[in-house]
Amino acid sequence: MSTSVKVDDETKSRLERLQAEVRLQTGRNVTQQELLARLVDGAVESKAELIESFRPEHVPLSDDDRAAFHDGMIASGVTTTEEDIDEVLYE
Repeated sequence: MSTSVKVDDETKSRLERLQAEVRLQTGRNVTQQELLARLVDGAVESKAELIESFRPEHVPLSDDDRAAFHDGMIASGVTTTEEDIDEVLYE
């Protein structure tokens, strides 16, 4: 059973370029359906990577930014317990 999948023009063009590249490098004609099936198989095998690609991007801190953050921390010489924190937060 075949089902239609709607894609934008850019995605269709990229799929066609992939199809042409497979044909040029392997000498084998593949249908777009075969190509999509192979792409989906690959995505299923590396599910974690696919899922990560949909997460919002977080730009990692630069080493300088990380150092600046840690430079702002000081040791007061006072030991803070969980009870001290709870007292400040909840009482």
